[in-house]
Amino acid sequence: MTLHAICDRTDSPPRSDGRGVLAVKRRDAVTVLDRVRTSGALKLLFPGGRDPFEAVMINTSGGLTGGDRQDLKVSVGANARMSLTTQAAERVYRAEVGHARVTSRLTVGEGARLDWLPQELILFDGSALDRHLTCDLAKGASLLFVEPLVFGRRLMGETLRRVALSDRVEIRRAGRPLYRDTIRFQGDFQTHIARTAIGQGAGAMASVVYAAPDAAAQVDHIQRGLPAHAGVSLLGDDCLVARILAEDSYLLRRTLIPVLERLGGASLPKSWSL
Repeated sequence: MTLHAICDRTDSPPRSDGRGVLAVKRRDAVTVLDRVRTSGALKLLFPGGRDPFEAVMINTSGGLTGGDRQDLKVSVGANARMSLTTQAAERVYRAEVGHARVTSRLTVGEGARLDWLPQELILFDGSALDRHLTCDLAKGASLLFVEPLVFGRRLMGETLRRVALSDRVEIRRAGRPLYRDTIRFQGDFQTHIARTAIGQGAGAMASVVYAAPDAAAQVDHIQRGLPAHAGVSLLGDDCLVARILAEDSYLLRRTLIPVLERLGGASLPKSWSL
């Protein structure tokens, strides 16, 4: 889905500024920390006791608003495996001035795997967000990627009448484009998403990318578990893409969690059930 508009790029000093660098590597038969550094509002926790290695991102500012910055760099060394999630759903609040900017740069080495599993990003009315994620996969690397979006909280009666959103995802394998997706929108989101050809009033959406040797073998099974407002297809023998629309975040999770557990081969990180 690509929604085109021009966003106001006026910026204000950041209310919060979070930065993180995380690298893991393979040592003998296990994945271990190689280096980690955080500053400001971005923190990383490592629960331990799970395979693959697990990391949890925390935004201590309690949400994002105009002028906020968050920057994360992640590297998964050759033959290592890591899952990375968030402590809870992230919230993008009304912005008085400027955009919140979130940048994630992921690198996955030969024979390695990254499960990128953040919980929902909830947009509030008046929110302004510029988010950009890039992922570079080595030739033999694997990736399970999800980005769930929630368009206001239905149970609270929230509607999105004023939103500025730029959300870009770029995934490359061995330097060549594998997957690109961009959402750009400014204005009355509620009216736009209500259109039949756009979202039929969906209150939540998730994009899933699975880049792995068994991607083609997973398509039929995933398709059988999807509702009418969802679909799955192959971009290549090793790249599966699914898009899921739902009435609200609860119904989105009912569809999304079995898909992620099937593709991940394990239960989701504990924070998804807290």
